[in-house]
Amino acid sequence: MNHTLMTVLGIGFIFLMTALGASFVYFFKREFSEKLTALLFGFASGIMLAASVWSLLLPAIEQSTGRFPFIPATVGFLCGGLLIILLAKQMERVKEKSNEDASSLKYMKLFFAVTLHNIPEGLAVGFAFGAASAIGSTAAYVTALGLAFGIGIQNFPEGAAVALPLKSTFKSRKKAFFYGAMSGIVEPFFAVLGYFLAAYLQILQPWLLSFAAGAMVFVVAEDLLPESKTERSAFLCACGVMVGFALMMALDVSLG
Repeated sequence: MNHTLMTVLGIGFIFLMTALGASFVYFFKREFSEKLTALLFGFASGIMLAASVWSLLLPAIEQSTGRFPFIPATVGFLCGGLLIILLAKQMERVKEKSNEDASSLKYMKLFFAVTLHNIPEGLAVGFAFGAASAIGSTAAYVTALGLAFGIGIQNFPEGAAVALPLKSTFKSRKKAFFYGAMSGIVEPFFAVLGYFLAAYLQILQPWLLSFAAGAMVFVVAEDLLPESKTERSAFLCACGVMVGFALMMALDVSLG
C-alpha cells in the first residue's frame, strides 16, 4: 500500500466510524421509553466522561512542558466549560426570537461539545501523518495509520452518543443521524490541516485537548445527567454511566 493511500485511508476512517456510530438511530424503530432514554443518556454521559479523561486531559498533561505542566490542562478545561456557558446564553437569545423547541437547542450543546472534542483528535491524526511524511518511512506511516484506526474505533460509540439522545428530541432518525455524523466531519478537515501544519501546531495541542474536555464535562453535568435522572430511572441512568465509562476507558487504554 503506497503512502498516499494510507494517508487518505486513515483520515477518511475517523469520520466513517463516527457516521457508523450515528447510524444506530436506525436500529430503534419506536420512540424511546423513559427508562431506555435514561439508560442511553447515562451511557452517552459515561462515554463522554471517560473520553474527557483518557483521550483529552491525560494526554494534555503528558504533552505539557515546563515547571507547571498542569496549567494548560486546568486553564483549557475551565475555558471549555466557559465557552459552553456563553453558547447556552446565546442559544437562549435565539430561542426567544424563534419557535425552536427548548430541548432541541439544549442538545445542540451536546453536538457542539462532541464536535469540539473531535477537533484535537483530527489534528493528532494529521500531525502523525505529517510526521510520517517528513520521515518518509513505511513504518512511520503504519504507526500513523494505527493511531487513526484507534481514534476511529473510539469514534463509533461517540457517534452513537450524539445521535441517540437527539432522536428523542428531534423525533426524526434522519435529523439525529445527520447531526451525529456531522459531529465528526471536523476530524478529516482538521487532520488535513494538521498534516500541513504539523511543525507549527504541536505546542497548542495540550490547550486544545483540555479545552474540548471542559466543554464535554460541562454538557454532561448540566444537560445529559439532569435530563435523564428521574426518580424512576436514576438506577438505569447510573448503570448507563458505568457501562459507557467502562467501555470508553477500555478502548482508550487498549488503543492508546
